[in-house]
Amino acid sequence: MNTLLIFGAGSGVGAELVALSAQERPVVALIRNPEQAETLRAAGVTVITGDALNPEDVLHACQMAGAEAQIVSTLGGKLSDYTANRLIVDTAEKTGIRQMLLVTSIGCGNSWPTLSDRAKQAFGQAVREKSLAESWLQTSTLAWCILRPGGLMNGEATGKAHLIETEAHGRVRRADVALHIRQLLATGAGWGEVYALCDASLEGERF
Repeated sequence: MNTLLIFGAGSGVGAELVALSAQERPVVALIRNPEQAETLRAAGVTVITGDALNPEDVLHACQMAGAEAQIVSTLGGKLSDYTANRLIVDTAEKTGIRQMLLVTSIGCGNSWPTLSDRAKQAFGQAVREKSLAESWLQTSTLAWCILRPGGLMNGEATGKAHLIETEAHGRVRRADVALHIRQLLATGAGWGEVYALCDASLEGERF
């Protein structure tokens, strides 16, 4: 089975995806945190110690994974939302990798007008940076899929989260996001699509 190259595997959705995938297929991850790197190695992941903002480190990760790899980026942060994801897209193109799934958030791209003024004030900068990353991926030569989860929560997967092709709001557990990523990669049905992902059964629960 093709190698899965994950950026953001050390925590959150990325770590949940590793837990689902490491026993099913080869997984390569670029990790900066030494403790997270050791945890991933113990799970059978091929770990490259480095930074997704460093061109040489990203190149090493892409070369290690190989041209047939599928990339998943769950990166987030002040510089990672756009700058790191742009570097990943550009490096994937240079190394011949052809597929990438990008996890952003509800409110990105054409769903920006649905955000409340309060949300725009609190998260607007990050959402705009993520939107730039979406556009960069969509205008690349890669086959792409974009997943915009709602408010992320910890806990076991409910199995009740749904992909939505229109604007949506709500919450979803990180484990359910990972389940949907695995399904989209396995079926190939999501290439060229943008999905929101929410779980109506979580309405009223605290983050």
